[in-house]
Amino acid sequence: MEIVPGIYQLKIPIPDNPLGHLNCYLIEGKDGWLMVDTGWHTTEAFSSLNTGLRGLGLALSDIATIIVTHVHPDHFGLAGRIKHMSPATHLLTHRWESDLIESRYIKFSELRDKIAAMLERHGVPIADLSSLKSASMPALQFVTVTLPDHTLYGGEIISTGVYDLEIIWTPGHSPGHICLYEPQNQFLFSGDHILPSTSPNISYHVQSGDNPLGDYISALRKVQNLPVTKVLPAHEHIFTDLRGRIEQIISHHNRRKAEIEQIIMKETHNAYDISRQITWDTPGLVWEQLPPLHKRLAVTETIAHLECMRWEGQLRRIIKDNSVLYLTV
Repeated sequence: MEIVPGIYQLKIPIPDNPLGHLNCYLIEGKDGWLMVDTGWHTTEAFSSLNTGLRGLGLALSDIATIIVTHVHPDHFGLAGRIKHMSPATHLLTHRWESDLIESRYIKFSELRDKIAAMLERHGVPIADLSSLKSASMPALQFVTVTLPDHTLYGGEIISTGVYDLEIIWTPGHSPGHICLYEPQNQFLFSGDHILPSTSPNISYHVQSGDNPLGDYISALRKVQNLPVTKVLPAHEHIFTDLRGRIEQIISHHNRRKAEIEQIIMKETHNAYDISRQITWDTPGLVWEQLPPLHKRLAVTETIAHLECMRWEGQLRRIIKDNSVLYLTV
């Protein structure tokens, strides 16, 4: 789909996923094209990417630069395969995302053990630990690993010779998540930072930093006053009301905090117990029926809310016998 001359959207399928597809963006340059996000490594996704490129009269070798908004498999998964077939293509990620690649996709056993220890401290029962700590392991098959040629910090201007793109660091969904702002058309390539109807998962984990939800809300506020005519997200559809959508997302998180506060009241609870009582968008499924990955994301998202509320002065964290408990102030 042509958005404006020289900027195109390709929809790369994500099988067996409610999001359906990843929006890969192609931006024209004088010395080659720039790609934003790749899709994940499946035969269907790679075929779809190639078909989309051929429809524009392009090949992988015409991609001069890939910018990955973050290294989750559906955004980063095909990067290694593309680099293998087009060695001159340069890959760019935020520095923090670059630092996650080895521990997540190559030497992941230490990270898995740290996740298990963190989940146990936050109340996950021993019976659930094994399945929850390994819940993300199936995603490894969807990634062809490569390392970036250059790293970003935020504030850089990447010029294709046709369009200029400002790199905006927007941590939260992932600690090194970035958005790209194109001022000529006032486009914001928002990655997973802002989606039109889905609230991105914001999880606390061993690589997230100490307040990922606080970071996320701050990053939402950072971009809300940009002059934006269109938001080009990594999933779902293009939309226009950036500020209105940001307010909806912040309201969602405020409602979740209020729900947590009602659950805790004046009695200490751990994150696992709280997550079991929260209202999740899982129609027809009770807590015990949730798949391990959904259950783990629910627990880590709950921790993110609890820690944000702690830093805001609403809660107190108590560590007792290697267990983490929370209490209203």
